Amino acid sequence: MREAQNQAFPTHDGVELFYRHWPANPQAAAAPRRAVVLFHRGHEHGGRMAHLVDELDLPGFDFFAWDARGHGLSPGARGDSPSFASSVRDVQTFVEHIAARHGIAVEDIAVLAQSVGAVLVASWAHDYAPKIRALVLVSPAFRVKLYVPFARAGLKLLRAWRGNFFVNSYVKAGLLSHDPARIAAFDNDPLITRAISVNMLLGLDEAAARVVADAQAIQIPTQLLISGADWVVRRQPQEQFFQRLGSLRKERHVLPGFFHDTLGERDRGHALTRVRRFLLHCFEEPAQRPSLLDADRLGATCAEAEALAAPLPRNSLGELYWRLARAGLRLGSRLSDGVKLGFASGFDSGSTLDYVYRNQPSGKTALGRLIDRNYLDSIGWRGIRQRKRHIEELLRLAMAALREQGRALHLLDIAAGHGRYILEALEGLEQQPESILLRDYSAINVRDGSALIAQKGLGAIARFVEGDAFDRADLAALQPRPSLAVVSGLYELFGSNQQVGDSLAGLAAAVEEGGYLIYTGQPWHPQLQLIARALTSHRDGQPWVMRRRSQAEMDQLVAAAGFRKLTQRIDEWGIFSVSLAQRVA
Repeated sequence: MREAQNQAFPTHDGVELFYRHWPANPQAAAAPRRAVVLFHRGHEHGGRMAHLVDELDLPGFDFFAWDARGHGLSPGARGDSPSFASSVRDVQTFVEHIAARHGIAVEDIAVLAQSVGAVLVASWAHDYAPKIRALVLVSPAFRVKLYVPFARAGLKLLRAWRGNFFVNSYVKAGLLSHDPARIAAFDNDPLITRAISVNMLLGLDEAAARVVADAQAIQIPTQLLISGADWVVRRQPQEQFFQRLGSLRKERHVLPGFFHDTLGERDRGHALTRVRRFLLHCFEEPAQRPSLLDADRLGATCAEAEALAAPLPRNSLGELYWRLARAGLRLGSRLSDGVKLGFASGFDSGSTLDYVYRNQPSGKTALGRLIDRNYLDSIGWRGIRQRKRHIEELLRLAMAALREQGRALHLLDIAAGHGRYILEALEGLEQQPESILLRDYSAINVRDGSALIAQKGLGAIARFVEGDAFDRADLAALQPRPSLAVVSGLYELFGSNQQVGDSLAGLAAAVEEGGYLIYTGQPWHPQLQLIARALTSHRDGQPWVMRRRSQAEMDQLVAAAGFRKLTQRIDEWGIFSVSLAQRVA
């Protein structure tokens, strides 16, 4: 039996999480090194998966297993986390730590996750598009069986009234496994706690629904194990997830009679044989991902955008509903300044974005301000404001890296809107950039952005000019050559990958080698119908139809231009991502 080494890693917010590391057998270790990372189910901890290290019989692989935040030997209130998205980001941080601390490339890491851990990992695979070798999801808790009618609605109402609180699991050990030893170990393990916060339970439910609905965005080779007699989670969402999964290599196994603790069942050898075979095969073959460079012309998001652009049948229920919604918004625009601005300049315009960033409700009468507050608090605009904070965070990170390297900071934004997120990110810096060049196609944005530059006293180093963000040659000729370029909220508005590719190619020619690029994405949005059917674009008041790009697609476009992705941020709803990449030779 391999002995575990107890270690810890710092998460994104500085909390130290506990993990176990089982090094590979030196006589069997492969070169380059390979690893399997284990993620436990809810209420449990990484020690409950320790038996898999020997039972999978992969002596040449390093194994890692964490105790999730609020579980096992890791800190935090039992069964809680700042949010489900925070725990998803913990997964990203853990894998980055393994790559940096233990010298194992992300491409040589496979992930095996159970139940709640499987939903965390599936959300991570969807939102971050990691380039891991393989993914094994075991009885993922895409839909927990709560048994009490209207339990979810009731929990939401209670949370709105009293805030976050904790509920205890109804699951007994005998409903998890037929193995007497596993049952006894569960009942006598002091590190197992039955509590889970309502924030985490509802966050799990919301993330699972999103990932199941958009599983086509996951490109990683995936094996799914389904327990045939699971008392804890529902089977239908697992089947839907598999059917929609976008992986070139995927396989599904239903294990008759198995309870929820699939890999802790009495007859688990049947499951482990399949897991071992799948992992070995994935490492024997070169890592493969489907090319998404033509996803604008073929695929799920292309079809989705075409459906949104097509008019609904006249006087159908859907058409009547959206006609009424548009009329309601027009009526609201008479009182709400934000809605009025959206119709006047486009809900996707730089002026609208600047209004959303300021986040100060304005309108005629108290009712108008109330309407405006509700408008500004829509999930899309909350995501936009979180995107701004993430851009500012990565801007400061990249600027600090350039200063540490002793390099000049020449900052460029090719579609800056009013430039607020750029200029506010510079506040409080000890050393300002050598130059700032902001560009936008709109004369109004250039005028208002120039006024903002003057207001902030940056006229000596910053200028704002009109420019086409898709003109490859014009971008390539920019002087001085930028060491840090930003493109935010632009590519999401244009479905064509040819346009985006030309823009990125121009940026790649402009940015000096070793320089940085910050780019945004929109892998998911819960209001696509509302946006397409009721809101208008800055482009001649046409319907605002967006084609989503999965994170994998956006990253492929950036890589094709000559950039290497370094890190990423995403909001808790999985709507807007912000990534940092570096220009490579």
